[in-house]
Amino acid sequence: MKEKIIWVIDDDMVSQFAMRYKIEQSYQNYLVKGFYSVEEALTAIKECLKMQKDLPNKLILDLVLPGLSGWDFLEELDNLQGNIDALEIYVVSAFSNAKDRKLVKKHPRVVNHFTKPLNKVSVDKMFIPI
Repeated sequence: MKEKIIWVIDDDMVSQFAMRYKIEQSYQNYLVKGFYSVEEALTAIKECLKMQKDLPNKLILDLVLPGLSGWDFLEELDNLQGNIDALEIYVVSAFSNAKDRKLVKKHPRVVNHFTKPLNKVSVDKMFIPI
């Protein structure tokens, strides 16, 4: 069986560890790979497209990151050449800004959004269609 892949883009080591732990406890068939910056993740996506490697099945994205933000990441995806339409993107953020919450609900690339810290119910919503 082909291994499924989920990427977590979050600069907070504790948040990233907690998300990885919750996913790995319930969904062992997923390989979780973490990125601490948008730049790092974009480089990896471009490499996957160039080398025709599998993109992640799911991607968890924080909005507030140093350097390029989660919003920048979503914008950059639109500029990439390749099949990225099947990529399921979930935003996980503290949502201190009500404007961000409204924008993420309407964004065409975002499947769903959750407030930090991510809990078991939120993780299940990413993996079990409700």
